[in-house]
Amino acid sequence: MGRYVTAAKAVQVISSHARVYVQAAAATPTVLTQALTDRAAELKNVEICHLHTEGPASYANPELRDSFHVNSFFLGANVRHTLAAGNGSYTPVFLSELPLLFRKNVLPLDVAFIHVSVPDDHGYCSLGVSVEASVAAIEMARIVIAQVNPQMPRTFGDGLIHVSQIDYLVEVNTPIFSHEPEGITPEEEKIGTLIASLIEDKSTLQMGIGSIPNAALAHLKNHQHLGLHTEMFSDGVIDLIEKQVIDCQFKGTTRGRVLATFIMGSKRLYDFVDDNPFIELKESSAVNDTARIRKNPKMVAINSAIEVDVTGQVCADSIGFKMYSGVGGQMDFIRGASLSEGGKAIIALPSVTKKGESRIVPFLKQGAGVVTTRAHTHYVITEYGIADLYGKTLKQRVNALVNIAHPTHRESVEKAYFEAAKYLF
Repeated sequence: MGRYVTAAKAVQVISSHARVYVQAAAATPTVLTQALTDRAAELKNVEICHLHTEGPASYANPELRDSFHVNSFFLGANVRHTLAAGNGSYTPVFLSELPLLFRKNVLPLDVAFIHVSVPDDHGYCSLGVSVEASVAAIEMARIVIAQVNPQMPRTFGDGLIHVSQIDYLVEVNTPIFSHEPEGITPEEEKIGTLIASLIEDKSTLQMGIGSIPNAALAHLKNHQHLGLHTEMFSDGVIDLIEKQVIDCQFKGTTRGRVLATFIMGSKRLYDFVDDNPFIELKESSAVNDTARIRKNPKMVAINSAIEVDVTGQVCADSIGFKMYSGVGGQMDFIRGASLSEGGKAIIALPSVTKKGESRIVPFLKQGAGVVTTRAHTHYVITEYGIADLYGKTLKQRVNALVNIAHPTHRESVEKAYFEAAKYLF
């Protein structure tokens, strides 16, 4: 059984050249990462790897490059600078496959930092709001250090961890990182309306956090028997669950239960999922498994993009060469929804950036990554309409996507593409 110690004492077990995995998203154990950072002068070349994390990431300070190197599987704002500064790397990986990197010892782990609920009477803690690849990290790491927090919700699924699997426990009592729902712009409201128009009763949904998913969910209050099988969810689903619009009765997997791998939202969301058997959080290798996703009839995957070219190539992880986020689970769900009986794979995005630049482009920026290929892309939605690309030729795709670009950009986008690619037609 693990020992209760201070954070400073716990991180003393970490030596130079170690690799540390940090639990992700709202469960980020920042007390532990800060205690490790405080040892910077004593350490050399410690690799800290993780998905998107919340809160401060002081170990990512470029001045500490000799002590720490950040290996991101999905970049957040707190570590995005590390690639340009030279003290960080990005490892492209499907979220469904990240646990395999640990289990196959492609990335052997020395230490796992996790954030759990207080042990129950039987000695079980919960990974709470973020399971993702943490189960695999716990299994494979030589040492497991847990930040134990009475404010961490207890969730059902794969995240139940017995204290015997934990080497050191550090008591904290701090709020879980939260995000209040954002306001919805007129453009996002229109996109949400268009998305909702494609969703039938008895569909199973996948969506993320943000105004567009929330706008779509707000238009589903009169639907019946919806399911939820999603990488993550936020506050927008609570009202639909409470009104029994989302009852998960027609899902093909985990029928009668919501399935996700992490959640992020407000305290209301965390209170809602706490000890709620209707919600199951499982490892990303299960939740994001395309073979499981496709078993849900009428699976609807709703994802976003940074830009989409007029042939349907989707860039969702970088702005040119500059890495912005990561591959994540977009392809896992786009493919799973496409193969589902009656399924729909949707890419939804505003037609222009905040600077007024078109996000429907003749060709992706130099260095941009293709997360979803043109062969996988079915529906693309902006506030100007729905482009259905399935079974369409390149020329038909160009016409469809130009028609949902912002009117001020349509002519220039079409002209630029045909001038460069006219030999194809």
